[in-house]
Amino acid sequence: MLFCSAAFMAGGMFAQDVPESKPSKKTKPVKNTFESVWLTDNQTVMVPAKGTLEFDIQHRFGTVENGKEDIWGIFAPSNIRLGINYAPIKNLFVGAGLTKEKTQIDLNAKYALFQQTAGQMPVSITYFGNMVIDARDKSNFRYGVHRLSYFNQLIIAKKITENFSAQAAPSLSWYNNVEAYVNSKGEIVKKMNNYHFAFSLSGRYKITDKMAVIAGYDQPLTQHLTNNPDPNISFGIEITTSSHAFQVFAGNYYSIVPQSNNVFNQNNYRDGQFLIGFNITRLWNF
Repeated sequence: MLFCSAAFMAGGMFAQDVPESKPSKKTKPVKNTFESVWLTDNQTVMVPAKGTLEFDIQHRFGTVENGKEDIWGIFAPSNIRLGINYAPIKNLFVGAGLTKEKTQIDLNAKYALFQQTAGQMPVSITYFGNMVIDARDKSNFRYGVHRLSYFNQLIIAKKITENFSAQAAPSLSWYNNVEAYVNSKGEIVKKMNNYHFAFSLSGRYKITDKMAVIAGYDQPLTQHLTNNPDPNISFGIEITTSSHAFQVFAGNYYSIVPQSNNVFNQNNYRDGQFLIGFNITRLWNF
């Protein structure tokens, strides 16, 4: 964390004032910090250009721990999300998705607050947030509002060299309804907090113009009464074109909706509970 913080701020110490009447090339935003809006299980700082339509396919197989019994998770129960997003104005990306797990419907928005420039702004900062509806049968809920959960994240990224980019992202998840039990006094006691803080670090290193190595680490911060989530480690390969991005990786997260991963992950990397996942994105410009 200290290394990434130092890397993010490097260069900001040498910023120069540029007269408004004489624009400098150094004030132009740094391009292609990342090639995709996704980096394994997390959003990146990138927001596509105005008029961009994107379609996402995200898939997670089962964990590899059963070995050849289910072909290392390939034939195990899997999770999938289909999403579509659009950039109606500059710096804004909005969209929706449908996830197999719990029949979750997500509505999300992403806005680029600041963009890294060579001479003035040392980092890029983007906000990402969503609202998720658990669309399972109503018998699973006492009230309709119990279906809802929310996720808020501030993504801070830096293109450190032409080949290496990194980002850090604190987040807050919120569930309107959490599991509870009735104690001996007849009182309802929550097993978990409604809120959950977490922190992620992600990086990408280009090995060719079209291929890169990607990695990430997600650390839960909030301690709950029971069922504390496990952290996530992910690593993989990304292949990109002008309109496609394909990522295949191994990690501990089975869910795809971010608050589900951060709050409920029980796959422990110390026990080898990894699974194979992939993300495919397709872009169209209008």
